Amino acid sequence: MAIAEDIALIKRQEETLVFPAFDEAVAFKIGSAIRKRALAEHLPVVVDIRTFDRPLFYAAMPGSNASNPDWARRKINVVRRFLRSTYRMVLEQQRPDRTFKIGEALDISDYVLAGGGFPVTVKGAGVIGVIAVSGLPERQDHGVVVDALCDYLGIDKRALTLHSEAE
Repeated sequence: MAIAEDIALIKRQEETLVFPAFDEAVAFKIGSAIRKRALAEHLPVVVDIRTFDRPLFYAAMPGSNASNPDWARRKINVVRRFLRSTYRMVLEQQRPDRTFKIGEALDISDYVLAGGGFPVTVKGAGVIGVIAVSGLPERQDHGVVVDALCDYLGIDKRALTLHSEAE
């Protein structure tokens, strides 16, 4: 699938995967679902779900490593700053060094262009937080989050799933 088509689909994901409400219980359900999948599929990820003022869910799966929480933190900062998915930012920016342009003044120690951060959007309130997954290739990190949101919101994920890069 072409980059422009992927970007358009991610925008549709962001517009569609909107919560009627979001609180600690919702974060726990989504985080637990991602954790359950990660255990079943042996995905070596960390899951970090938070509103912009506090953490709500965190889990580190077997095989994840010490750098995964930092990658998740930097992805969270990108969603907070730009209010969009980090994988969309990767595709829009096309920067193989994973940094933002110098003019953006975003320090690499706090911001990274890497997929796996997805905005938590609440109807009537806008983006209030982020779900971050780190540990897989970035397109897969992104897909894990989208799958979980589709499942939670009762949305058919076939219409919102990015095809694998090999397709």
